[in-house]
Amino acid sequence: MLNIIHMTVNGKEEEVAVDVRECLTDTLRDRLGLTSVKKGCEVGECGACTVLIDGKAVNSCCYLSVWADGHSILTVEGLKGPNGELSPIQTAFIEEAAVQCGFCTPGLILTAVEIVGTNRSYTREELRKLISGHLCRCTGYENILNAVERAVAENLAAQK
Repeated sequence: MLNIIHMTVNGKEEEVAVDVRECLTDTLRDRLGLTSVKKGCEVGECGACTVLIDGKAVNSCCYLSVWADGHSILTVEGLKGPNGELSPIQTAFIEEAAVQCGFCTPGLILTAVEIVGTNRSYTREELRKLISGHLCRCTGYENILNAVERAVAENLAAQK
């Protein structure tokens, strides 16, 4: 059975016919071509499929597309500036060498967007817990934590 859903994806209104059993990961990747949303474990354990729904990080593999009706979805593709420039968070990930194979990176960046959006500072241990829903096989997490710390600090400095 197909349902028509309406959602805002990366600032653009979308109308999509989806199977009631279809997860948001599949809708974003297969129907809308947003391949930054990765299929990893498909059970909500690895974080590769993380997107922001109304500003909150969500594992899209465990979120039915029909639940997205009327909501705002952000993927990494939606972070680019008007001239294609990278967001400050993406830049921090590059400058801190927080990217290796890149499979986990989009989900981690979107979690960082949520973290930075709180406009508060965090201890390293708090950040470690906040990104704990992401599995990275390459980096050992230190450079990822450095990038998130940098993005938080730069955001807070810009607020002053």
